[in-house]
Amino acid sequence: MGTVYLAIGIHNHQPVGNFDFVFEDAYQRAYLPFLEALERHPGIRVAQHYTGILLDWIEKHHPDFLERLAALVKRGQVEMMTGGFYEPILPIIPDRDKLGQIRKLTDYIRDHFGVSPRGLWLAERVWEPHLPRPLREAGVEYVVIDDSHLKYSGLREEDLSGYFLTEEAGYPVNIFPIAERLRYTIPFRPVEETLDFLGALAERGGSPLAVFADDGEKFGVWPGTFKHCYSDGWIERFFRALEENSSWIKLVHFSEALDTLKPAGRVYLPTASYREMMEWALPAKAIHEYEDFEARLKESGLFDRYKPSTTSSFWRNFLAKYEESNHLHKKMLYVSRKVKDAAARYGDVEAVLKARDHLWAGQCNCPYWHGVFGGLYLTNLRYAVYHELILAEEKEIEALERRGETSWVRKEELDFDGDGHRELIVETPVLNLVFSPQHGGSLVELDYKPTAINLLDTMTRREEGYHRKLLQLAEQKKSGGGDGVASIHDLLAVKEQGLEKKLVYDWYRRVALIDHFLNPDTTLKAFSRSQYGEDGDFVLEPYTFETKEEGGLVTVELRRKGTVWAGGAAHPVELQKAVTVRPDSQELDVRIRIKNDGQDSAKLWYGSEWNFALLAGNAPDRYFEIPGRSLRQRHLASTGAEPDVEEIDLVDEWQKLKIRMRLSPQAEVWRFPVESVSMSEAGFERVYQSSVVLPLFRLDLEPGQVSEIRIRLIFESLG
Repeated sequence: MGTVYLAIGIHNHQPVGNFDFVFEDAYQRAYLPFLEALERHPGIRVAQHYTGILLDWIEKHHPDFLERLAALVKRGQVEMMTGGFYEPILPIIPDRDKLGQIRKLTDYIRDHFGVSPRGLWLAERVWEPHLPRPLREAGVEYVVIDDSHLKYSGLREEDLSGYFLTEEAGYPVNIFPIAERLRYTIPFRPVEETLDFLGALAERGGSPLAVFADDGEKFGVWPGTFKHCYSDGWIERFFRALEENSSWIKLVHFSEALDTLKPAGRVYLPTASYREMMEWALPAKAIHEYEDFEARLKESGLFDRYKPSTTSSFWRNFLAKYEESNHLHKKMLYVSRKVKDAAARYGDVEAVLKARDHLWAGQCNCPYWHGVFGGLYLTNLRYAVYHELILAEEKEIEALERRGETSWVRKEELDFDGDGHRELIVETPVLNLVFSPQHGGSLVELDYKPTAINLLDTMTRREEGYHRKLLQLAEQKKSGGGDGVASIHDLLAVKEQGLEKKLVYDWYRRVALIDHFLNPDTTLKAFSRSQYGEDGDFVLEPYTFETKEEGGLVTVELRRKGTVWAGGAAHPVELQKAVTVRPDSQELDVRIRIKNDGQDSAKLWYGSEWNFALLAGNAPDRYFEIPGRSLRQRHLASTGAEPDVEEIDLVDEWQKLKIRMRLSPQAEVWRFPVESVSMSEAGFERVYQSSVVLPLFRLDLEPGQVSEIRIRLIFESLG
């Protein structure tokens, strides 16, 4: 038997906004028992990466853990790796933020563990060719990424038993390729399979290097892994096997490999992430085609040979796949520019430093994408990132620039979301509004600054590639089929029965100020499921816009001349929406004018849709109120239709906020929840996203007649 070198890396992370009990559960089930296992086996040497978010939490709740980890570092058993402090996808944030985030975590490691990390954990292993320069400028000598990255460059399995060198503009970085085979055997397969893989490498001769690096949560947090790893003893067997075979398996740190082993060569990598991530970034239909193609390769016994040639997508396509991800990303870039400009004007004063840290926290990657983890679909993660971004621009930057001024307004026209069309931004001390004239004249962001929340932070219900598996699973259960499998990438657990019946797909983005003209046969149930007749052409079409200032008021006017089909005829209709804000007010005043531009009378059924995202649909401290009425169900996930409504309120006692919607004239009001069916670590689940409030008005317009509607939103603090 020859010798094989083995480098092990463990990445530990919890996102900004995750619940405290989730941190604690992960600590007790994964981080602590893994540390204890290392303490019992001093011969096991690993590199470890903890995100700054997690380190901050551990320092606050379990400071003794850091002392024990520092002892392992001091005796050379653990090598610490750096990264972006708040675990951003590095390629998609500005270079100034890349450098700042990496240096922040490097400084933390130096201060708490007395070492300067030489390597970096690349979040989600998202690689783009420009990365070597900022990495090297931040002091990074190596990164650990998947072997698939190198295979996409044409290297073969037998070429990958070592590390490689790459560069950008003369800035070199070393690349350690993670063996995909080890990601699937550790810890899901018997220890002997890992030993067989390493033995096959050793038999080749030439001091090969094998790399395993993956999430620490797979050792205790992923479904079934705590029992498997600790109660059933997989970790103990694995560590003992490495110790017993230390004569030919040489455990090394990545930095030691740099110092003692020669690189296997130079390589230039394409845009890539791990193989599953690149599949998740595809549109749903493309995922189906990719899965079918992959299945055919497996049936033919050709998959292992040709899978490097079956590249699919890359991470940035999440920004095309999900409008919500793109909006969040562009909001982050918008705030980053504000922080940069403030730093240029004022230097690194305290407000700028605090704003920068809020910005960096708002770059945490988890709510920007979605695969088999909840990610983008989890309201608490999206809320937390928006919260940090709003704090950066409102609490720190605006406070610095406005210096106590309480009555001001700022307007800006720019292509905010990168779609080639101008959006309109209006900012006051109380509200941030982002209008999208090109997309139905809708309001796509509404930030309430006193609580730093985007009240329109919801998700459109769309088809996901894995929904096909949910439908298949439902059919299997009908016929007595089995349950899920061990690896999270193939998990088919279902958290509630009948979820397949909840699959609903929207044909437009659910935001606010959306203009509907409904078919007379439309029911609340049909509308809530996006299975109804839309008789107007206003929802998706462009509006013209202008802004006016008068008497301290700012009014945004959005206008469209379109068509409504009613009574078997097409009626030309002009719709104008005027949204007025007061610089010192907590009110939003919307006036809607609908004019029959045709030669015939028209009976129209108009609705203005608003999606309010208050995080919890069934919590007792979040509910609807209609003054003077008792609602049979009033939680935010309730469904109902109320006639002759003058006011409907959404109350959020947790955030101490009440949203009053006052209507003139009275309207019938429909309400219902937007609930997605998505995948998470625990399987398929239903997630409350927002509450739709739809005031409906019956209009009977003669030729040339105008109907006027007023909707006032009043934001009231509860304490």
